[in-house]
Amino acid sequence: MSFLVNVHGANLHNNGMLTNHPSWLWKNLGAELVFTQDKFGKYLTFYWELAQKYGIDPQKILQGSPKHFLTPIPPEAYYERLQRVLERRIPEQCHCLFEYVGQSFPLELIISPILPTQGQPTTVLVMGHLLEDNDLALTSHSALPTHPDPYQRLLTNIAQKIRRTLNLETIWQQTVDSLGEALHLSRCLMISLAPNGQDLDIKAEYCQSASQSLLGSRFKRTSEPYWEQALSQREPVIVEKIAPDAGQARSILIISTFYQNQRNGLIALEQCDRRRHWRPAEIELIQELADQVGTAIAHATLYQELEQATLAAEEASRLKSDFLASTTHELRTPLNGIIGFLRLVLDGMADDSQEQQEFLEEAHKSALHLLNLINDILDIAKIEAGKMDLEVGSVELAELFEAIDNFTLPQAQRKRLNYSSKYPPTLTPIVLYGNYQRLLQVMLNLVSNAIKFTHDGGIDITAEIVKKKLYWRDREFPGMIKVRVSDTGIGVALEKQAKLFEKFVQVDGSHSKAYGGTGLGLAISQKLVEAMGGQVEFYSMGEGLGSTVTFTVPLEQMPIVKT
Repeated sequence: MSFLVNVHGANLHNNGMLTNHPSWLWKNLGAELVFTQDKFGKYLTFYWELAQKYGIDPQKILQGSPKHFLTPIPPEAYYERLQRVLERRIPEQCHCLFEYVGQSFPLELIISPILPTQGQPTTVLVMGHLLEDNDLALTSHSALPTHPDPYQRLLTNIAQKIRRTLNLETIWQQTVDSLGEALHLSRCLMISLAPNGQDLDIKAEYCQSASQSLLGSRFKRTSEPYWEQALSQREPVIVEKIAPDAGQARSILIISTFYQNQRNGLIALEQCDRRRHWRPAEIELIQELADQVGTAIAHATLYQELEQATLAAEEASRLKSDFLASTTHELRTPLNGIIGFLRLVLDGMADDSQEQQEFLEEAHKSALHLLNLINDILDIAKIEAGKMDLEVGSVELAELFEAIDNFTLPQAQRKRLNYSSKYPPTLTPIVLYGNYQRLLQVMLNLVSNAIKFTHDGGIDITAEIVKKKLYWRDREFPGMIKVRVSDTGIGVALEKQAKLFEKFVQVDGSHSKAYGGTGLGLAISQKLVEAMGGQVEFYSMGEGLGSTVTFTVPLEQMPIVKT
């Protein structure tokens, strides 16, 4: 005999079936046990084809009689599951233990929300069957799921994926792919805040073919109010649009990722084909996932920084080793010259006083060369240690050019190179704001390099006035002077020019042997010019096509130019 009872008191036949709910309906569906409950666990309807076999009175169950109540064990776990099903509007499958008048019934159940036309569901439909003892994966008085909550399972799967890698791009992509596929989104974006703090960069994207791809694009955080809102709070931001935005999105859910209270990203879920109601379960999933993604991003970023620091340290070590090898040779060469010529004088090897004077002059030249090398090394050491203090003041450009001509014109003439230097004709002096000795050092470095690497043609040194206001060290300057040193020398290959300003680097080891030098000249010049508010730039069309180096310095006052 079968029993089907309705809480509202529907008429019963003497076989226990409702006239409007015949038991054959459940039998044809293959349902052994079917009942409905409200959100408090109260039975509203109850049918079990085994009820008579176990002496169960469905009417008393529906009346809630304490002695005849079919009770889940433990009740807390079951009622918590029931509440979750109603809140998330998603069915769940479980194994549960029920008791009735001293009898225990292991049941496999599927709990489904009964969705009303409007509003939140308040009742559930439960269908299931009795399990054999050897089928029940339960210990006594326990209630464990056979299949975890689907959202919890999704969260676990994504978390496992992103924990397997320390690659930031992989973490971003796996996050959006997993969410996009599982939640059937039109588009899912992983967004980071740009270094300038004002722009947002789309780093990874899941996008269905019907939706427009936004991968790699950058947009202002102020482009829409909800981006600012998402960046200023921890809670998710839900956006419903009357009409699609530029990206076609109609419904958007945005949440921030954090690590130790520091925001390190945004996850944006977008629905473009329709307006979407974000379920509480989906929002809860994104919140839990955001915490794990934020931690994964932080760990991957730290690993990336450590990896880059390691590579930089290895490169610095290699460069310093190369530098030491080169510098040892460069220092030894003039030192050997000094010792050699002095030994000739001391051993009386000079034939006459004139030859002895020549030996001493060569020793002096070698000493000056050695001094310059040592000064370069000391300068770069001071710059690295942040102890390069420059006293800046008024410097006349004409005085600088005159000193450079006196030093470098003889060098160019000895190599039979053309040499010219000129600056703008003015009625008042061109006065720079800088340090005279350091500006002279920079120009000597640049012009000496030009002469060293030029065999035919010549060297041109020019200056031009740039009428563009400059702000430096809380002071406004009316403009700047741009000094240009051009040569027709060996030039530099385009792919090697980026390394020119690195410390201890020469773009071609063979050149360093042929021409000498420590490779510090341009690096020192750049640091000195930057310390005086200017910048250095290098141009070359390639090997054998000459080079041009420019540097700028603030003008203390704008001169009156001749017309």
